[in-house]
Amino acid sequence: MTLLKKMSAPKIIALSFATVILCGTLLLMLPISSKDNQSVSFLTALFTATSSTCVTGLVVVDTYTQWSIFGQIILLLLIQIGGLGFITIICLIFVALNKQMGLRTRGLLQESINAMSIGSVDQLIKRIIRGTMLFEGIGAILLSIRFIPQFGWAQGLFYSVFHSVSAFCNAGFDLMGVQQVYNSFCNYATDPLVILTLSALIIIGGIGFFVWDDLSQNRLNFKKYKLHTKLTLIMTAFLLIFGTISFYLFERNNLLADAGFFDSFLMSFFSAVTPRTAGFNSIDTASLSSSSKLLTMFLMFVGGSSGSTAGGIKTTTLAVIVILLINQMIGKDSSSVFNRSLEDNIIKKAASVISVYFFLAFAVMLIILAIQPNLAMSDILFEVFSAIGTAGMSTGVTRELGTIARVLIILLMFSGRLGSYSFALLFIKKKQNVALQQIKEKVLIG
Repeated sequence: MTLLKKMSAPKIIALSFATVILCGTLLLMLPISSKDNQSVSFLTALFTATSSTCVTGLVVVDTYTQWSIFGQIILLLLIQIGGLGFITIICLIFVALNKQMGLRTRGLLQESINAMSIGSVDQLIKRIIRGTMLFEGIGAILLSIRFIPQFGWAQGLFYSVFHSVSAFCNAGFDLMGVQQVYNSFCNYATDPLVILTLSALIIIGGIGFFVWDDLSQNRLNFKKYKLHTKLTLIMTAFLLIFGTISFYLFERNNLLADAGFFDSFLMSFFSAVTPRTAGFNSIDTASLSSSSKLLTMFLMFVGGSSGSTAGGIKTTTLAVIVILLINQMIGKDSSSVFNRSLEDNIIKKAASVISVYFFLAFAVMLIILAIQPNLAMSDILFEVFSAIGTAGMSTGVTRELGTIARVLIILLMFSGRLGSYSFALLFIKKKQNVALQQIKEKVLIG
């Protein structure tokens, strides 16, 4: 306990995720977790546990054909814990037992869910849990309309719950290997009930807990929304519209050539939604055109919103950089939007997040290409952005990765779930105050 008190919030959060991953790894290695009653290797279990806890969705074995019901339940629990955050679960227990949370515990929860302040985190956590149960419950009910007639009551109901939780937590794990291995939701590409339900769960889970709270208090009064909520909603809407139109234009003569307008819209819309860290797919990712793959990588890189179940650099990070660029281009000294000025430390943090993401992605891609030169650079680039963005989409190269490459992807998934900035802070000593003001000197930029 003394050691924990000395640790920073990012390190405690990282330790909590690492603990959950290790427990999940050991449970998945049990013979009862596999359908053939044979223990999987430590690396396979570790990769799967990391992918589920970090709500990524990349897999080295098919979820349905490899894991037994026990193993699938373990994955479901890891996804739920990973989506909400282990610290959030612990704090929920405090609230349920009517235990008073100390200042440090509140600070940990604030860091874990990216809350604005620590004053009302106990009330926020109650709303988070209620909202999670409500949305996942509605999603499971809607999916059961399709799955129960197809798979029977018991299996259909379990599939509905599993995929509702997986979609809401932006995890991307699926059990559709029961129909075709590694096929995800391709068999439901033109099914509006399944596609729109999954899309709604992904979007709601990806906009963030703080945005939920703001929307619940101010309803449809956009002027009263906090700046964070405004930027999140605008960027989310833009990426969805831009992504849907772009996918349609890029694939209309390729994968969508034989589809009608409504079916094309469903597939294009889902292709714009799921790279935002969900990881499902309704069309063959490997068969996408080069332009669509590049667009998918961009969407995986951006991800969802801060304080949500999603990964990526986050929509508000991109928004801050765009606002900075626009203000610089029109000659403004300060960055402002909606009659509000952005703090300098926010701009610095946004630049740091993007820089660390790019550095980690580039470094890992370089190493993997060096040790496995037989793999296509485009596939590795896609895989790396998918891992660090906790998106879970793949062109199929995951199963071809060697031991070192898989370990690197595991580290990327872990850093992506923590956030690149928080991950970098794990290796940085506490900032020390400098008494003397050093001389400033100009550096040429651009």
